[in-house]
Order: sequence, then structure tokens, then C-alpha cells
Amino acid sequence: MEFKDYYQIMGLAREAKPEDIKRAYRKLSRQFHPDVSKEKNAEARFKEIGEAYEVLKDPEKRAAYDQLGANWKAGQDFRPPPQWNAGAEHAGRGFEQTFGQGDEGDHSDFFETLFRQGFANAQRQGGGGQHAGFHARGEDRHAKIQIDLEDAYSGATRTVSLRVPEMDAQGHVVPRDHQITFNIPKGIRAGQHIRLAGQGAPGLGEGAPGDLYLDVAFNPHPLFRMDKHDVYLELPVSPWEAALGAEVQAPTPTGAVEVKIPAGSASGRKLRLKGRGLPGSTPGDFYFVLQIVLPAADSADAKSFYESMATQFKTFRPRAKLRAQP
Repeated sequence: MEFKDYYQIMGLAREAKPEDIKRAYRKLSRQFHPDVSKEKNAEARFKEIGEAYEVLKDPEKRAAYDQLGANWKAGQDFRPPPQWNAGAEHAGRGFEQTFGQGDEGDHSDFFETLFRQGFANAQRQGGGGQHAGFHARGEDRHAKIQIDLEDAYSGATRTVSLRVPEMDAQGHVVPRDHQITFNIPKGIRAGQHIRLAGQGAPGLGEGAPGDLYLDVAFNPHPLFRMDKHDVYLELPVSPWEAALGAEVQAPTPTGAVEVKIPAGSASGRKLRLKGRGLPGSTPGDFYFVLQIVLPAADSADAKSFYESMATQFKTFRPRAKLRAQP
């Protein structure tokens, strides 16, 4: 996927003011409009300019885009950094409400990855009910947060700093940090959200403030991986433990347990602890996935041992089920 330099596309500096962005868009959209332009690539340039404008005119999307930094070059192979938009607070409106349905083909893969997928969970959760006397409820807002797996097992109280894009006196989009403290419910899963009532955008007049929705994702864990409500651990075992059977100690998010390895186990075999995944009304399961680890043949004795194994098991055919054998 190629990186899109939206500032370069519109011939703007990264410090451009909103009026500069609007002025550049009007000029370029007239210049490359397919109905009037003689340029061979007019239609492609017109779409590219429109995409750049969609991002740079919106303070929230511009702030998220600017977060990627200025070191990327146009056309450079690009993959979004992990959790690139974590902690960025944005309005609770869905993609279709912002850009309209049916225009998916008008955007690049770069745009789709960052803004359709990255903000796809930002669906509005509440209405903006109007009241007499120009009172209106404030807008709901969303922010992506990263939590630890252990917090989902036990519940926790955490404080995080969120970034809110705001316009300064010079018309530049700048991030403002503010801290929030919230409770992580026991058993919460990736993709769910935590609602903080009244902590969204302020209302108009005497209108109530909106709500803040914290969209939950998990920090990468050095040992465990999650799949919905199930939790997995790749458990290394020796060849003799797999062949002969053994009892070994292994970690889980709630403490170490004794695991019985059945004799004759193969790499990839799953051993289940029912109900020991993420807690909930229907708790998930915990799985040990066996991975056979071979000792290195890094000494004369070790090499001799492997050679004796080769002699002992000379009738063993590890690739017997393959159609063609070397």
C-alpha cells in the first residue's frame, strides 16, 4: 500500500490554515475537473485532490493523519503503525454519515485503511436531540484505548490521557491532552466499548453534554493471544515430554497451573481449560497449544545422540502422508 502525502497533492505546507486548504481545493478542483480539463490524468487527479481535501478539511482526520509524522514519502510502501490512532478522541459519527454511502471506489487503499477501517467503530451511539430555545444535547465522542489482558480478567480502574483536536487562534489544528479515569469491567472484550456518561462534547444552551465511548483493544501480550473470548498460550514441550507424556507447569493470566501432556502428543495439539478464558456470563476457554522444541545439536555428544536416534528410528517416515517424498 502506497503512502499518500495529502499536503503534497494539494501543494500545501503542513502548517496550512483551513482557509488555505479551502482555497487550494477550489483552484485544483476547477483545474482538474474531468468535464473541463484537457489533462490525460484529470479524472485520477480530481479524485486524488478530493480525497486529500476530505482529510485535511476535517480537524479530527487531519490531526490523526498528522500523527503519522512528516517522514513518510509519497509512494513509499506503508503499513499503519500498531495502534496508530489509540488515544485520539473524535466525534461519534460513522464513516457513512461523514462521506456518504456508495463512494467506496473513490478512495485509495491508504484512505480506506486509515479512515474507513480505523474509524469504522466510531458509530454514533446517541441522538443529538433538539430542544426548544436552541438547546441541544452535545455530540457523543469516541476514543480508542489499549488495555492489558489481566485487566479484563479482574477488572481495574485506569487513568489515560486522550488527545482532542482543536483550532488555535491562528487557525491551526493542535491536539489538546486531557486525562480521564474510568473503570474496566471484568470480562470486557476487544471491540466492545466503555460508556462514560456526560464526558462527550458540551451541549448547546442548557443541553446535556454527550457521552464518551472508549473503544477497547488489547495491548499485545508477550505470552497470550486472544480470539474473541478465548485465550491461547503456545506451550513449548520437549520431544520426550510429547512422546512419553509429562506434567509441566504453565502460566495463565490468573496464575500457574499443572498441565498434563498426554503421551504421543504432536505439535499443534490443543489442551483446553474450560471456562478459564475471558470471564463473562458465558466465559471463554483457555487453550494450551503444544509446540515441540528440539534441543540444538551444538556439541559432539548432542550430535552423537541425534545420530543414534536416526539409527534407532530408521523405519520412521515423517513425510509418509505426502504424495511425493524426497
